[in-house]
Amino acid sequence: MQPTTERVPPDAPIDDAHTPAPPTYWLTRFVILRLLGVVYFAAFLSLARQVLPLIGAHGLLPAAAFLARVGERFGSPLDQFLVLPSVFWVSTADPLLVVAAWTGVALLLVVALGFANALVMAVLWALYLSFIHIGQDWYGYGWEIQLCETGFLAVFLCPLLDARPFPRRPPPVAVIWLYRWLIVRIMLGAGLIKLRGDSCWRTLTCLYYHYETQPIPNPLSRTLHFMPRWFHQLGVLFNHAAELVAPWFAFGPRHARHIAGAVMLALQIILILSGNLSFLNWLTIVPLLACFDDSLLRHVLPAGLGRAAGRAAAVARPARAQQLAVVALVALVAFLSIGPIRNLLATHQVMNTSFDPFALVNTYGAFGSVGRARDEIVFEGTTDAVPDDDARWKAYEFPCKPGDPLRRPCVVAPYQPRLDWQIWFAAMSTPERYPWTLHLVWKLLHNDAGALSLLAGNPFPDAPPRFIRARFYRYAFAPPDDPSGAWWTRTLVGEWLPPLSRDDARLRRFLAAYGWPTDE
Repeated sequence: MQPTTERVPPDAPIDDAHTPAPPTYWLTRFVILRLLGVVYFAAFLSLARQVLPLIGAHGLLPAAAFLARVGERFGSPLDQFLVLPSVFWVSTADPLLVVAAWTGVALLLVVALGFANALVMAVLWALYLSFIHIGQDWYGYGWEIQLCETGFLAVFLCPLLDARPFPRRPPPVAVIWLYRWLIVRIMLGAGLIKLRGDSCWRTLTCLYYHYETQPIPNPLSRTLHFMPRWFHQLGVLFNHAAELVAPWFAFGPRHARHIAGAVMLALQIILILSGNLSFLNWLTIVPLLACFDDSLLRHVLPAGLGRAAGRAAAVARPARAQQLAVVALVALVAFLSIGPIRNLLATHQVMNTSFDPFALVNTYGAFGSVGRARDEIVFEGTTDAVPDDDARWKAYEFPCKPGDPLRRPCVVAPYQPRLDWQIWFAAMSTPERYPWTLHLVWKLLHNDAGALSLLAGNPFPDAPPRFIRARFYRYAFAPPDDPSGAWWTRTLVGEWLPPLSRDDARLRRFLAAYGWPTDE
């Protein structure tokens, strides 16, 4: 008699009715890849719509000039690539940047609809890594390398060629565990940097300020800001529970793991609702989904998906080549985890750092310090001949950052208006530390179409202004019952940039020092 080879569906009980089957991850893989596709889509769409005015040939920080400076320091093309891996060493021509960005968008529409394989995920990873390495200030955020690490693991979660939502190849359990290792590092890194970085996290007072001073608040931020202080203190306690306690159970028994995943998920949803933190929180949900297995997900996802997963499991066949690749991946991640572990244990922990040029295993953190007040730079222009306070100054509005106190905060995440973000950082410093702000002024003095595409509108549609200045304001949320209907109050602090014109010798010398053309 031949032994039977009948397959059991995911999570079916085995011989002993009281002993559950080992966890399976068909639905886990499905939701990880779908959400990763959504995050990648937001990232590539943001890139495609802003790449030329930011890093194109006539952008604020041209990529070609950046790569030329890097190339001068490293002799051979191989050395250049190993220090800064990017396909754009071949060319940074504007058409290539645009085609590469929109190629990513197109591929991600396919992934988000349910189709992904290792080849597609590898192309997306390589493209995004290439862009962030030439993105300079605009791509210096922690979620960029987090997306690269998350996307690299996804290459090994998929079969090489089969792109169906439920392919014949089973999900490699080791990759699920690597995703859990990723969420542990993300959450512990964020929790530890808070305790080490700012006393308000220890005194439970950070949320007194956070909703108002975060980079880009949304409409709900004001409501949360005016909640009672006990509410904010409980919020900090919950944050600590999600970032410092829950991650320890990511590798625990099924029920403990599910509860830990739910706590971490709740924190990310709260953060999504309370502000515009780009795609950071959406991305952080991706690896924490590895805490959930099919035994849970089949109860919260449509029944049809569960049946499709069961049919795939019934005919599943592991691929020897994929198994070998996953073994190599585990060994590589284990070796590259030495640096991040040391950083987590270090007294002087750093946030959001890569320990290898391919951003394969990184260290993370967020809001190690929280601002107590919100300062904003407001750019203004005038067509008057004399740029004094009696001139008719018109403000440039940005897509989302606070400007006009009457304008309601926007909802934009997971999309990221990158100029808005960098202006938020610039307001904490000086123009010399953010030289591209002078390049922006020069372009506004010429009604440059690329620079204006990064703004909410052009107050000088008929002719460019004669002068541009930047003023420094202190902003605060207006009470919800303010009779004026304003969302913000603001107080003038001083001048961030003096009035500058196209003929200003100081401006021309500054731009020339950075190699930015000043020919009319």
